[in-house]
Amino acid sequence: MDERKPIERVQTGVRLEKRVLKVLKAVAAHHEIGLGDLIEGIVLHAFEGKVTFGADSLAFIEAMRKAYGLDLTAADSHKLVEQDGSR
Repeated sequence: MDERKPIERVQTGVRLEKRVLKVLKAVAAHHEIGLGDLIEGIVLHAFEGKVTFGADSLAFIEAMRKAYGLDLTAADSHKLVEQDGSR
């Protein structure tokens, strides 16, 4: 049986790259969950070194990356700068 765990959530002002956010929103909608739930799941999987998405989800993500022109990869992580030159 699914055991629910009570938690406390807080509002945050996280800034994300525009196309990354579009893909995340599409993935959340595809899985019929909220954006916050998706991000929490990704982070909890990453914290344990576990794979977050299966083959079907990865295929959907790739289609959304193409649709939204998301050409950034993991190699670009921590190297991104705002168009005005700030980090």
